[in-house]
Amino acid sequence: MTAYTATVTVRLKRGVLDPEAETTRRALDRLGFELEGLRSADRFEIDLDAASEEAAADRAGEMAERLLANPTIHDYDVAVAER
Repeated sequence: MTAYTATVTVRLKRGVLDPEAETTRRALDRLGFELEGLRSADRFEIDLDAASEEAAADRAGEMAERLLANPTIHDYDVAVAER
């Protein structure tokens, strides 16, 4: 087994209202930053042991599907790096 860190980034799908990002975008606009758009995201870093990088990504993906993200309203990405 090898030690990996899987990073799961969860964000709302395009078209789903994101009030946190909208509030932040308006505040940045008031500070003089011009943006085309802004979306908020949650990031989870998971330390795990797995037989391969692919196995670690599969386990992290299952975690995202079962708990970390709601597939109806969220998209997610999984990135894996050896520790």
